[in-house]
Amino acid sequence: MDPTVLGGKLASSLVAPLLKKLFHPDGPGAGLVERPVRLSALVSFRGEQRTLDERDVRKLAAQVVTRAVDSPGEPPFPPGEQIAVTDTLARRLLSLGDLDMDDVQAVRLGHRELARKLHHAAPAPDGLCADSCHFLDHATEWACLNILEFFTRRSTFVARSLVEQTRAQAELIAKVDELITRTPRPDARDRAFERRYLPFVAERHNHITIYGIDLRDSPDRWPLEVAYLTLEATAEREPERAAAPGEDPPARTGRMPADETLDKDSRVLLRGDAGSGKTTLVQWLAVTAAREGTHIPYVLPLRTLIRTGPLPAPAAFLSAVGCPLSPPDGWTERVLTAGRALVLVDGLDEIPAGDRHGTRDWLRALIHAFPGNRWLLTTRPTAVRAEWLSQEGFRELSLAPMGRGEVATFVHRWHRAARAPEYEQRLLDSLRTKRDLARLATNPLMCGLICALHRERRGYLPAGRKELYDAALTMLLARRDRERGMNTAEGPELGEAAQLELLQRLAYALVLSGRTEMTLKRAERIVESALPTLAPGTGKGDASHILRILLLRSGVLRRPAENVVDFVHRTFQDYLGARYAVEEGHLDVLTRHADDTQWEDVIRMAVAHARPTERVFLLGELLARNTPRLTLLALACLEHATALDPAVRTGVEERAAALIPPRTTAAARELAEAGPLVLELLPGPESLTDQEARGVTITASVLASEEPDGALAVLRRFRDHPDHDVRRQLAGTWHRFGAEQYAVEVLDHLDRSDLFLTCESPAQLTALARMRPWPDLAFEGPHSAEDVVAAVPEPGTVTTLGIIRNRRLTELGALRRFTALNRLTVLECPDATGLERLRPLPLTELVLNRVADLTGLRSLPSLTLLAMAQELPGATLTDTLPAEAPLGFLSLGRHSTDTTGLRGLGHWRTLHTLRLGPLTTELTAADWREVAALPRLTCLYLNASIIRDLPASIGCMPELPGVEVLRIPSMDGTEHLAALASRLPGLHSVILGNRPGHFFPVSGFQPLFPDADLTLDPG
Repeated sequence: MDPTVLGGKLASSLVAPLLKKLFHPDGPGAGLVERPVRLSALVSFRGEQRTLDERDVRKLAAQVVTRAVDSPGEPPFPPGEQIAVTDTLARRLLSLGDLDMDDVQAVRLGHRELARKLHHAAPAPDGLCADSCHFLDHATEWACLNILEFFTRRSTFVARSLVEQTRAQAELIAKVDELITRTPRPDARDRAFERRYLPFVAERHNHITIYGIDLRDSPDRWPLEVAYLTLEATAEREPERAAAPGEDPPARTGRMPADETLDKDSRVLLRGDAGSGKTTLVQWLAVTAAREGTHIPYVLPLRTLIRTGPLPAPAAFLSAVGCPLSPPDGWTERVLTAGRALVLVDGLDEIPAGDRHGTRDWLRALIHAFPGNRWLLTTRPTAVRAEWLSQEGFRELSLAPMGRGEVATFVHRWHRAARAPEYEQRLLDSLRTKRDLARLATNPLMCGLICALHRERRGYLPAGRKELYDAALTMLLARRDRERGMNTAEGPELGEAAQLELLQRLAYALVLSGRTEMTLKRAERIVESALPTLAPGTGKGDASHILRILLLRSGVLRRPAENVVDFVHRTFQDYLGARYAVEEGHLDVLTRHADDTQWEDVIRMAVAHARPTERVFLLGELLARNTPRLTLLALACLEHATALDPAVRTGVEERAAALIPPRTTAAARELAEAGPLVLELLPGPESLTDQEARGVTITASVLASEEPDGALAVLRRFRDHPDHDVRRQLAGTWHRFGAEQYAVEVLDHLDRSDLFLTCESPAQLTALARMRPWPDLAFEGPHSAEDVVAAVPEPGTVTTLGIIRNRRLTELGALRRFTALNRLTVLECPDATGLERLRPLPLTELVLNRVADLTGLRSLPSLTLLAMAQELPGATLTDTLPAEAPLGFLSLGRHSTDTTGLRGLGHWRTLHTLRLGPLTTELTAADWREVAALPRLTCLYLNASIIRDLPASIGCMPELPGVEVLRIPSMDGTEHLAALASRLPGLHSVILGNRPGHFFPVSGFQPLFPDADLTLDPG
């Protein structure tokens, strides 16, 4: 019979009540006694309280069997075996009383195992067919299943189960605690070790060391967190990687902060020239990870690992680098397996080329065995080919040279770490004005050397920078690798002298060609031609091998692209090229190229290398050309001439004194034509006249487009100058510089007295908001009124405001936040309206030109000065101008009198100054009568265009005896002024002004005004 059919036959709701009779009813409570209650005490057919006997149990078994046989369907077994089956089932049920367990244990045992125990207690008799045996087994299982279900519903069972579980758990916990006490868990040991290891890493690498510096008073070691500078990494080639289905394309950028590269790519190969900051970056990443606990850092300098033998397995990472801490067994592998490691492998270029292939295999094995970690490998650019580890998913990046801002930040942090802030600003000024020095300071190593040498000299670089370049080359070519305990990774060591000989020949070849790079083949030919001149045994190997050593280890020469060689700094090329030119006696070659600005630094360095007689020749040739630029070049060379004929030095200084400082605007602009060389020769404000100081600031301002840093260094020296013209020049040249930097270094230090500041760009508006208040401001360009107001954190401090050429200005009412405003200029703002909304302001002076609506002008009763240069609506001036205003100064310009003439002018009897022109309509006799009716008029402006283009206007002019001052701007010298002289008999002063580009002798007009002071106003 099929078991599922049998199950259906026995799963009747009547089976459970039958089987329930086998057990006593339960009572309340947990059933806790001294000894557990066995099943024998629970069954109802044994003991003193039995309710069933053996016959009852047999009857119950018969009922179960009968129900199964009588149910619809095929009989479960042959009819002749029913008695035997019933008897066997009864004996199995009766054996419940013989089992040595309680109900909880029975439930834990399960219905099948319980059925097997009953089967063994009462096996089926021999001779039963298979169907009968099969029925008995399944009937027993179904009976046990219902029996256990009955047990679980007894009230005492639940309580007793909880008690049993509680006892078992308590016993288990006690045993586990004892086990933990005897044997600590591996993760607990790991955490305890990491609490020691991470602070050790942070402390060990929390410093920067510059090797090769030999200066008495300058440190060679600084705290990392003080001196560290975030540099940028660049990617010249980005590998093509398709996005997976449903995935966004991979985010790639060509430039990023170097210390964030591992946040975007877990495997990075970082290239960088000598001193570019590779090792410092490794230290920073290690210290940061150790302090933040994000990853477990392993700093693995390859030069150290190679010295100690084969590259280590993870278990030996710490011992291989000299870490005194002993980790728990298997700790490093557990860290790597969990993907928690930051593996920093430094200096692939610092091991022999023959070992690099094995190093790659070592890295590959580690990466494949322990995926999911972060890996950084550093190397100099030419140590291995491009995409050397691309198959392992490494992204290749290069450390970028330091920018101007990064150099300034490094200098600041270096001096803070060295506790020498008094030398910082002098060095920054030198770096800005001395171009060759600035070109040298493009990486942390060279910046550190310059800072140390500058401090050693108590705030001055050497008299002549030859000493600086000598120190830099000695550090790069010899001392740095030696002090780091490195031998030449590529083979026999090249001495410093041999390297210099080869490098200066390469540099001179580049200088002669006017280029900054050459092919690899040409460099090899130059090296090959020089090898026979070297000392025997020096640099054994062919030219290709020697050049490879120079590229890899010198730190001066590099290969920026395939088959291309250049110098890491143009300064080194010029310095070494000049050294070779002097050694070879090629002084005439130098002087022939003196007119070429590309040779400026070569000539200056040549003077530094030359002997005294050679210096006389070089400087004499420069002066003989008699040009301002070469005269200034000769002056710049003097700082490199430690020994020189005094007469030659005096001659150079006297010739240059005629050029510096410039004494006029024209001289200042002419001086700027000599180029950025001028910047380092310009003096500071000390001992200069106000006119000379202004000339220096003009020269520096003009040169800002070519050398903004150098120009800024000059201008900042004058920021405390009291002269108004100097301050106005400084304020007016803001647009030539970075808005924020110029604001911080110059503008925010200026005396604001009678000084306007004009803002044009959004960056300038942002910078303005961070400066202390400016009372006199102008905003030029398309800025909304809200942007203008937002740029002034304290609008109540502004007293003078100009809005110029602004098409975005529509509503002037926004300017009411400038509550102290008394002078306002609005020029060429064709959509500006709402003059009437300015009535609450204390306005006394207003200048308007090309605004949209003048109807609100009559609402401004406090004006004492008004200037207009657009057509006025209405028939008379009183229709538009504020009739109640006590005007003392009125200017009417182009188109202002086209419809009104001067009708109604006599209404303002307070006028003392009237300015007319350039007008576009003739003045009539009636207009002049309005002028004559002004009782206080003493000053008259007449634009010269009226005299030239509208002569009838002068013909109608009556005598005006009250006018004492006459100003005639925009003259070209051809005007006839006799008619004016006769009509203005009371003149005391006549001021004439020339048009741009026109000049005339003012003395020719003196006879017309014999009783007046006649002057010329060139501005």
